[in-house]
Formats: sequence, structure tokens, C-alpha cells
Amino acid sequence: MDKTNDVTLLPGERLDIINEDLSLIQKKNGLTFGTDAYLLSAFAPRRGGIAADLGAGTGVASLLCAVRGKSDKMYSVEVQPEFAELCRRNAELNGLSDKITPILKDVREIYAKDTDGEVDFVISNPPYMSADGGKGNDSTVKNIARREICGGIGDFCAAASRILRYGGDFYTVYRCDRLCDLICALRENSLEPKVMVTVYPRKDSAPCLVLLKSKKGGRPGLTVSPPLIIYRDPEAPARYTIPEGEKDLGYTAEFAKIYADFSLDHLFER
Repeated sequence: MDKTNDVTLLPGERLDIINEDLSLIQKKNGLTFGTDAYLLSAFAPRRGGIAADLGAGTGVASLLCAVRGKSDKMYSVEVQPEFAELCRRNAELNGLSDKITPILKDVREIYAKDTDGEVDFVISNPPYMSADGGKGNDSTVKNIARREICGGIGDFCAAASRILRYGGDFYTVYRCDRLCDLICALRENSLEPKVMVTVYPRKDSAPCLVLLKSKKGGRPGLTVSPPLIIYRDPEAPARYTIPEGEKDLGYTAEFAKIYADFSLDHLFER
């Protein structure tokens, strides 16, 4: 073992300081914190409440929701024992153990009794690829995180529906090329798509992610935001104020505002 900033790290681990000044222990051979997890957390509702995070991994989305008061209590469901334990350690490290409860369980076996009753909302960054899709990885933990080895999108939607209260919301981030699979799985589980945001790296590129909010028992009716573009034209001046001491990362004004407000609400105000 070694210690970094008074945090005990196990072999193969690293410590990062991320958004909201959170300390995050990550595994070097696992999936690390990225834009999709941050956007999912920002997409979640501003209100507090009881929530669940399906496929929590290191617990980063749970941490972000908890530290910004988006959830009063978060049940973080993770199938891999080492990551469920990592989620617990990260919650403890950031003083959020009272707000985050890791659950070591397969989403296919999750029911409302596991979350002490129905929850107000669910978030999930599920595996994007089918079990046999794309090139495999030598890392088992990465394969489980990226591929539908321990449950497909239908299983994640079914789990969300089982633990949500009627009228509760399910927030997920997914790959655009599998949007049809996601929408079909949602409707098969009484989750009606209500709000969608499509994310593009640049204005002239293909979309890379889709964020979708659905409601349990909701009526048909989908609101789609204008495209969310991450990076502006490198020749274009910044349309937002860069805080003193921070580097200009080339974000569009709309994307930078997400980091400032921890919300996507402004996308629907234009």
C-alpha cells in the first residue's frame, strides 16, 4: 500500500480531485470518471429525495448528486465487489457515508425492498455495448462495465421500473446508435420518454451521447433540447467568462454553463 494526501491507496489505484472538489479513488485498470457520468449527474433533478444509481462503479455519479443536494439518500447498486467497496470508500473519504449506501447486487435482482421502499428517481450510466459487440478487453472489470455481461439495457430499465414510485423519473445516458434499443426497453417497462438531450463533440461531428429522462406511468410526449455541443470552433472567441486561474478548455457557452450550474435546465430556455 502507499499513501497519497493521507489517503490509503491499494495497488492499482489512483487518487483524483474532480468537480465539486471531490476526492475520487479510481482503479487504473477500470473505467475512469468522464463526461458521460458528469452530464448524467447534472441532468438529474435539482430537488432532494430518495434515489438509486444502477451500475454505480466508483460511485462518482452518486457522490456528485449527494454533494450538490440532488439526493438526500442514494442507493448505489454495483455488481462487482471491488467497485462496491470502492464506492463505500469514496463516500467515506468525502464525508458522504450518511447519504450514500452501496448495494452489492446484480441489477437483475434489485427490488424495492433492497432500497427500503420505492425511490423518487433513478440514475444510470449502463453498459453501452452488447456482450459480444466490438473488440473485447483484457480487463474483466472493464468488460463488465462496458458490455452487457451482467444485464442489458432491458434489465436496467426493468430494475428502474421496479424500484421507482409511480410518477418517478429515470435518468440515463447512452450511446446514440442504440437509442432505439433504449426507447423500446423503456416503454416495455412502463417508463415513458419525456426529455432528451443529444450531445455532440463539435457542431460538424456526429452525436456521441444521448441523455434521456423517462417517467414511470407517464403519458406520451417527448421534449427534445437543441443540440448540446461540447467544443466551440477553436477560432471563435469564448462567449462566457473564464474564472481567474482556470484554463480555457474550448467549451461552448452552453456546455460551460453546465459546469457552472450543475444543471441542463438552461438548454430548454432558449
